[in-house]
Amino acid sequence: MLVLSRYKDQSIYIGDDIVVTIVDVRGDRIRLGIEAPSTVPVHRQEIYEAIRRENAASDADEDAVCAVAVDGTATATRRVVRKNAADFEISLQR
Repeated sequence: MLVLSRYKDQSIYIGDDIVVTIVDVRGDRIRLGIEAPSTVPVHRQEIYEAIRRENAASDADEDAVCAVAVDGTATATRRVVRKNAADFEISLQR
């Protein structure tokens, strides 16, 4: 892990297109400003972990649903559209 010291209004560059700026310092808390391309997701740690858990659960649900849907239809292709963590829409094409 790289550890850097910065003061308010100073920045750190990550690659050519991500800039992290110290916006405010209040006691033991800091506020960060992050500039990144819209294609780069930026999440707080707890949100990132929740997304990973949801995706893992969704992948397990999708695998189970698809295995049942295409069982015995070797020539069928399936399209799964994720609506939310519990609901899936499946269409089979032959």
